[in-house]
Amino acid sequence: MNSRILDYTALVVTVIGAVNWGLIGFFRFNLVTFLFGDMTWISRIIYALVGICGLYLLSLFGRVSSFSDDTERL
Repeated sequence: MNSRILDYTALVVTVIGAVNWGLIGFFRFNLVTFLFGDMTWISRIIYALVGICGLYLLSLFGRVSSFSDDTERL
């Protein structure tokens, strides 16, 4: 699987999770609970996917810094 596709997919899922947290913080409105119910199996899967994507994106820091190091050497 192309790493770039996985990066963008993880980024989209993480941004959606961040929007949900923003809604919770500003308006006390949980979109996932509204759409899928309070801690149903599907809402738990959504929360788990957002967490996994966030952890995966931590690897982006290492890849971005190594990419910038390579371009400086050219």
